[in-house]
Amino acid sequence: RPMAIMLNNIYDACPQAGIEEAGIVYEAPVEGGLTRLMGIFEDYRGMEKIGSVRSCRDYYIDFAKEFDAVYIHYGQAVYAMNKLNAEGTDNISGLQYQEQAGAVSGYCGEDIFYRTSDRKAPHNAYTSGDRIDKAAQALGYSETYTENYQSDHFKFASTSNPNTLEQYGSSAIPATKIDLAGAYPITKTYFEYNEEDGLYYRFQGMQKGDQKHMDGANNKQLAFKNVLVQFAYYETRDAKGYLSFQCHDDTKDGYYFTNGKGIHVTWKKTSDFAPTKFYDDNGNEIEINPGKTNICVVEQGKSIDAE
Repeated sequence: RPMAIMLNNIYDACPQAGIEEAGIVYEAPVEGGLTRLMGIFEDYRGMEKIGSVRSCRDYYIDFAKEFDAVYIHYGQAVYAMNKLNAEGTDNISGLQYQEQAGAVSGYCGEDIFYRTSDRKAPHNAYTSGDRIDKAAQALGYSETYTENYQSDHFKFASTSNPNTLEQYGSSAIPATKIDLAGAYPITKTYFEYNEEDGLYYRFQGMQKGDQKHMDGANNKQLAFKNVLVQFAYYETRDAKGYLSFQCHDDTKDGYYFTNGKGIHVTWKKTSDFAPTKFYDDNGNEIEINPGKTNICVVEQGKSIDAE
């Protein structure tokens, strides 16, 4: 059973530690024009440093439940409290109590997270594989998939017959660069395609100098076989800019990028634990290629560029 870990994504928190080992990375906007990341980790055991771990936003819980993942966070927006404390949400929390909201489920001691001295709080909270296991056992969470898990989350192409998108003809657009600066104005995320290994390498324009998005633990640049863009209806909740995303929806737009090309897709999600399904313009579920996947959730009405 995987772990879904919330990761800080501002300049003072980069580079993150351990993110390169996530099989799936979500990026979605939060307040103030920033984005936050969530990694889906299957092989987290043995990892000595993961983070920095940051606070929960309720729509990330929806994404985590698609994988039947234990959701790991340090703090939370008040709007997330009901979902965090609801039956069926397995989470590991760095905070025991939130003022004006009450006790937080998933707390099991201060030693599950630790703070480093190289950064200022709140950008210096980390965890590890051993600490995660300790918390999950103390909280009685299943180590294997529960009855909620739906194993058909993605439809995969085979490694011997990968999806090149050539079957879509002229409707498949060339995409050697995917630029999300129009959607993520502070992080200025973009991807560049490397034809030699068939991967999209991730960059963040907010960084000074070299803009490669690196993992601070192993000094590797994040690279993905698949990039999915998921446009979603959203609302601004209050004067502080907290957002709400409609994660359960039908026939919303998106894009799928792989092997240097991209196609328009639509997506739908029918319930909490149901996977988000992506379809081509003929109504067929798309086949994604085996490998790591970056899912970029974008506010409906924002634009992205591919060239």
